[in-house]
Amino acid sequence: DTMLGFLEEMKAYQPDIICLPETFTSYGSTSGTSYGDSAETMPYPSLIPFQQFAKENLCYLICPIIIMEDGKAYNAAVVIDRQGRILGNYKKMHPTIGEMDEGINPGPLEPPVFDLEFGRIGIQICFDIQWRDGWESLSKKNPDIIFWPSAFPGRTLIQTKAWDCSAYAVSSTIKGPSRICDLSGGIIAQTEFWNRNWICAPVNLEKILIHTWPYVRHFPDIKEKYGRHMKIETFDEEEWTILESLSPEIKVRDVMDEFGILSLKEHVERADRAQQKYRM
Repeated sequence: DTMLGFLEEMKAYQPDIICLPETFTSYGSTSGTSYGDSAETMPYPSLIPFQQFAKENLCYLICPIIIMEDGKAYNAAVVIDRQGRILGNYKKMHPTIGEMDEGINPGPLEPPVFDLEFGRIGIQICFDIQWRDGWESLSKKNPDIIFWPSAFPGRTLIQTKAWDCSAYAVSSTIKGPSRICDLSGGIIAQTEFWNRNWICAPVNLEKILIHTWPYVRHFPDIKEKYGRHMKIETFDEEEWTILESLSPEIKVRDVMDEFGILSLKEHVERADRAQQKYRM
């Protein structure tokens, strides 16, 4: 009921997607039951009111709960679409020893992505942030946003994952600040003392992180042609630049193709292939 109350507060902002904290339905429970004992099977009864909320408000919801599949319990995040239907789930790849002692199983080592009409999202959960494999796997699938429901805030950890994956990174936690991080790792918004329960902020998915050199040679031509419709933000010490379209008619990837610019990930992958060739 408390979480549904928070969702009611968010309605005025007409969010496209909301991510709730890790295992929010069982957080703080004093029933004495283990995680495994509280696992839900489809259709996940505790999520019925959240499905109704998603349908009534035409938004996506990411609901982290304990689920049971094929006789095994998982710490998972269930994705609900704008019609209140369950799209699928992500199962925590790296549960803690304490979780496993209480019946939680590690999830598959290949995390899924979810293609929504506004972009591609991925999910990692809490302790997953201590491993690189899940984040690297998601990064190769080029998500626009990676959501991280967690039991702890992980400030610099989640900021690092944003630039490392060249994606927005969004944390959701009951304990400590939740954050929305830009591709550069910069904090766009976060909960704080006078706004503890939730945050909402717009993000522009027409942004791509690139390596500044050698593409900086094209920046004057981009500015001359597109003017205020393209934003070029350079981070001198990191040798990064973010290209951002400020016009709905201009796709940043089209501009990059026009000037032969690769994303940071593509630039590094090309160098890696060349290095392998020269090692032969």
